[in-house]
Amino acid sequence: MKVSLFQTNIIWENIEENLNRLQKKLESLQEGTNLVILPEMFSTGFSMNSEQLAEPVTGNTIRTLKELASHYQTAITGSFIATENNKYYNRGFFITPNKDACYYDKHHLFRMGDEINHFAAGNQKLIVNYQGWNICLLICYDLRFPVWSRNVNNEYDLLVYTANWPSSRQSVWDTLLPARALENMCYVCGVNRVGTDGNDLNYQGGSVLYSPKGKLLGKVQDNEEAIETIEIDLQSLQTFREKFPVWKDADSWIILDTDCTDDTDFKTRI
Repeated sequence: MKVSLFQTNIIWENIEENLNRLQKKLESLQEGTNLVILPEMFSTGFSMNSEQLAEPVTGNTIRTLKELASHYQTAITGSFIATENNKYYNRGFFITPNKDACYYDKHHLFRMGDEINHFAAGNQKLIVNYQGWNICLLICYDLRFPVWSRNVNNEYDLLVYTANWPSSRQSVWDTLLPARALENMCYVCGVNRVGTDGNDLNYQGGSVLYSPKGKLLGKVQDNEEAIETIEIDLQSLQTFREKFPVWKDADSWIILDTDCTDDTDFKTRI
């Protein structure tokens, strides 16, 4: 499968312009690809202006993405600002060339950026089956939490993080992405934006794809708007898992309640 990392600058809170720029980048992609990965909140930047910018999944952003996925015959994934039932979500999407769509609402909201006061958290992971691959989509701050990212019984083959990860914490991004590949025995892709947002935060990118052995397979040049396409192989992953079945010895955890007000409320099984 060919995976294309779209490392882009994002025009602050300008949905129409960012959709237009995405179409032009898809047009410029000379080689065929199976999956396009966009940064977090690709159409607005990491804005807390959720009430003004949010759209339902029936809105223009998702409609446009479905048309682009169909026209260019590629799946597209990333996140946007969504609304549903009078709540707002940092919502991941995975759209296939057949215009099928699946969604993931960001679970770990970035409290230091005030995200917890403007968005509701999701509570379910998304694993999509696409062209024989099981793909898990997570969003930015989720990267810091290995339990949420955990690959139980090889339930996914490719782990994707779509992000707006500032340059000031780039070393964390660079460290955790290969760690997730090694501990989960899967391919890991992280796609980050570049440029400066409306809060004067700078982003240098660092969009990458790692092998299940933590080997760097492809990287977009820092501080540049660019596209990198990398081909990954499912059979080699399956062979590696058979020859080195670390996953069979993984601990099994069941968390029934995290209230902790009473010893009986929190039960963990290993």
